[in-house]
Amino acid sequence: MHQGILIELLQEGNRKAIPLIYDKYSGALYGIILRIVKSEEVAAEILQDTFVKVWQKRMMYDATRGRLYTWMMNIARNLSLNHLQSKRAKQQEKIQPLENNVYNLKSSYKIREESMDVEDLLGKLDEKYRQVIELAYFQGYTQKEISEKLKMPLGTVKSCIKIALRELKKFYLGKSLLSTAIMLIFISLNHL
Repeated sequence: MHQGILIELLQEGNRKAIPLIYDKYSGALYGIILRIVKSEEVAAEILQDTFVKVWQKRMMYDATRGRLYTWMMNIARNLSLNHLQSKRAKQQEKIQPLENNVYNLKSSYKIREESMDVEDLLGKLDEKYRQVIELAYFQGYTQKEISEKLKMPLGTVKSCIKIALRELKKFYLGKSLLSTAIMLIFISLNHL
């Protein structure tokens, strides 16, 4: 059948046009789609979607701008590329949570490990120093509040903190860099 008649039937909305166009162009369109998506099953689905879209957009076809086959080929190509982009996005969504979980697992392990290091170090301090450090750095008490709570002169509290921090530095030699960084943060908080 002549292309002009096919176009006329298609744009009139005559349902007989689709099987005729399908018979004439489906093989070539399928080949293009298959080269892009590299899956026969997906190519068959996209070919069907192509003909659905051709039917839906039939009034947009303009014979003065190009042949019917070229217009249909562009629809098929765009659907194929959209499929690949969607597939990549889905793969990225699957990969991203996995990467986040691996990162969180490593971070969680490191934090637990460092938390145990800090607890071990605090356990090496004399009770008086450990108590002052815990109140100041882990419970958020000010030096004045520690003084009142422990019924200890403010100067003694300050001395205890300095001595405790000095002792912690000594105990801490040889620990990992990340753990050292955490301790330095604690120590620097005292000087703010």
